[in-house]
Amino acid sequence: MAHIIDGKAIARTIRSEVAEQVRLIVNRNQRKPGLNLLLVGEDSASNIYVRNKSKDCEQVGIASVVQRLPADVTEEQVLDIIEQWNADKNVDGILVQLPLPRHIDEHRVIRTIDPLKDVDGFHPISAGNLMIGIDGFIPCTPAGVLELLKRSNIDPSGMHAVVVGRSNIVGKPLSMLLAQKRPQGNATVTICHTGTKDLIEYTRSADLLVAAIGRAQAITREHVKEGAVVIDVGINRIPTPSGDAMVGDVDYASVFDVVSAITPVPGGVGPMTRAMLLTNTLRAYHGLQK
Repeated sequence: MAHIIDGKAIARTIRSEVAEQVRLIVNRNQRKPGLNLLLVGEDSASNIYVRNKSKDCEQVGIASVVQRLPADVTEEQVLDIIEQWNADKNVDGILVQLPLPRHIDEHRVIRTIDPLKDVDGFHPISAGNLMIGIDGFIPCTPAGVLELLKRSNIDPSGMHAVVVGRSNIVGKPLSMLLAQKRPQGNATVTICHTGTKDLIEYTRSADLLVAAIGRAQAITREHVKEGAVVIDVGINRIPTPSGDAMVGDVDYASVFDVVSAITPVPGGVGPMTRAMLLTNTLRAYHGLQK
């Protein structure tokens, strides 16, 4: 039977660790770490994400400010707010919730964030540091995956890791991290995607399989090698007779008795993404020190 990698429990532990560090900061009569979040428009999923992130901050003692703007706000107005936050010494981390309305250049917005406050890890400088192995901000989902592996005593070193997905947020950075000579790295990595022919040929050779393709239950029993570790990054909603259900990119039920360890959806990678945002904010407060 597979070991279920409990992201909710591990994230709870990380939140407790962050809360203790914040408590020590406050006990020294120093200001709290601060995270500012920007939400543009009324996307329901984005509203939920931002509300949950702000709630996480409140729980661990991090000061958070949520700035909500209408969908028709100009790009220059968004950039002006970011510049104000860049200059504010009480703001350690800046998060702009994506996606943005089409008339706003997402890349320009990300480039405007001070790299030392880029707790999402999306700035080109953060991406470049990650690429060449310089310590910096790691995007929260890949960071969460590595932390799940670490705290579950799963060492990718020497494994064949197959990452299905090539997004700038998950697939690309995670592939690079797993390949680097570092803790929770040193794997031989293959990147697959929607254009990969004979996907099964690659996934069935994976000791560590990461599904981040954005397709509900696309990875089935036939895709998975016996004894593999499976990390499911996907979050998809599918209709059921009793209402919408949340499922991953992996058909959990069909692979469960084949794999050695697996993350559930919900309750796997998702909670870790939010937990690592808190960790990144604390690192920003300390000037990127571990």
